[in-house]
Amino acid sequence: MFKALFTTLCLSLCLTGYSQQGYIFEDSILVHTKDGAALSVMVMRKASSSTPLPVLLQFTIYVRDKGRDLRSLQEIADRGYVGVMAYTRGKRLSKDEIWPYENEHNDTYEVIDWISKQSWCNGSIGMFGGSYNGFSQWAACKRLHPALKTIVPYVANRPGMGLPMENNIFINPNYEWSFYVGNNKYLDTLAGNDRKRFRSMMFRWWETGAAYNKMDSIDGTPNRWFQRWIAHPDFDTYWQNMAPYGEDFKQINIPVLAIDGYYNDSQNSSLYYLREIEKYHPAYLVIGPYSHFGAQIGGDTIINGYRVDSCAIINTKALTFDWMDHIFKNAPLPAILHDKVNYEVMGANRWASAPDLSQTSQRYYLGIHPRSLTLTKPSRLLSIQQKVDFANRKESNNDYYPDPIIRKEIDTSNGYAFTSAPFNKDVVYTGSFSGELTFSINKKDVDLGVTLYEIQPDGTYFHLSYTIVRASYALDPTHRQLLQPGKLVHIPLNNTHFVSKQLHKGSRLVVFVNVNKNPFSQLNYGTGKDVSTESIKDAGDPLQINWYNSSYIEVPINSD
Repeated sequence: MFKALFTTLCLSLCLTGYSQQGYIFEDSILVHTKDGAALSVMVMRKASSSTPLPVLLQFTIYVRDKGRDLRSLQEIADRGYVGVMAYTRGKRLSKDEIWPYENEHNDTYEVIDWISKQSWCNGSIGMFGGSYNGFSQWAACKRLHPALKTIVPYVANRPGMGLPMENNIFINPNYEWSFYVGNNKYLDTLAGNDRKRFRSMMFRWWETGAAYNKMDSIDGTPNRWFQRWIAHPDFDTYWQNMAPYGEDFKQINIPVLAIDGYYNDSQNSSLYYLREIEKYHPAYLVIGPYSHFGAQIGGDTIINGYRVDSCAIINTKALTFDWMDHIFKNAPLPAILHDKVNYEVMGANRWASAPDLSQTSQRYYLGIHPRSLTLTKPSRLLSIQQKVDFANRKESNNDYYPDPIIRKEIDTSNGYAFTSAPFNKDVVYTGSFSGELTFSINKKDVDLGVTLYEIQPDGTYFHLSYTIVRASYALDPTHRQLLQPGKLVHIPLNNTHFVSKQLHKGSRLVVFVNVNKNPFSQLNYGTGKDVSTESIKDAGDPLQINWYNSSYIEVPINSD
């Protein structure tokens, strides 16, 4: 009795603007792991609950325990569940070191096991949340606890497969993020919001031509997380151990509802999980014209300058609770889930569905003379040459980022654009493009970029999808295979971004191919050395790449 009164009093002191009575709140729990770590945990439940209840768990690196985290716990309790918020090692009350991603596959199991043994838990646990919280749910499935009954990951991260590297190319956004989450037990908002500092660092690295692994020297502050990550350019056991990999997916037999966005930067992380689990067990997906943050709330009316269809705006939180009620309280399946894959068709203002992520596609070859997308396989091999001087810092290549989504024109001065004939009827693009690039180079490696646009009937360019890929890892992300200078190679394109859009009669497709050379990711000089150690001194002769007309793109289009 005294404990209940005390914890209710704690709640009234901690929750500004909340009801001062009616909840039991414990905020100082430490769950000890078998290897000696301690994890900080908070629990909230209705004081009126007299029987064990299902538990909804969020496992996160973002400590916001004076506001958002408490509001989330109260919402869970108000829906008839017990709410649990657990933080990664080193955060909040934990005295351990902070190493993002590395321990969640074990620590989530320990927390779930602890929850399952509490008197207020009925033995059933669900997880939900976005970004890092989405990753931690999949990590929990690597070693699946029998009490975990469902997960609802939004825009889930997959370390090593989308961030901090995409198709084995290290990209820059996680550099400053590591200080934001790693500098203290809460969040270092000063470092996290200091865009000027990190953009200055990035452009100084670019302008000076320093090696990528010298980035923190340029910044003036050691970054141990960054250095740890770039020491693993292969998708090796370091990354594989963080979340389900390979046959780990076979034993994940719980219901899964994933939520994602067409313009979520790390979408290929989230869809990696779904494509892998689909080999063994079906999962639900809801995806629309959302950004990384937008998908976690249900979308914004305008994204990167594009006004989305009215039907695309959903309520992610309400959908999550409706799903949990379906799993734990025999409520109906949420209405939006007509089939396993549910997507909004941009430009048509409607939702559609499919049983899985498979798709039918139209193959287009890259025609050389003239540069076109052609349905006819070439009868003889032709090529076109591109030169890229890696020592030249006044020019950059591969402006693939979808902002703005709609453009009056695209810069084709540093790559090659291939354009289709106009469509003679309305079609729908739904899925992820794939294909194969055939080329030869005078070096041992190269990073490539492919961007897909629709030229709309009014002449504007609508950004559909893109990929960047390191040629030496395209066949196997776990093992680097260097190219032989002058030899013809065939590089598959996959792991590209999913999107759905209505393409109207008169629209055309444009495929833009390029060499990835810009300040926003590693620069691969092609020597065959560890790319993080290469510098402008390794530039040597300009890259010469010959693009061949046997290259093709598989485009997921169907008649409306």
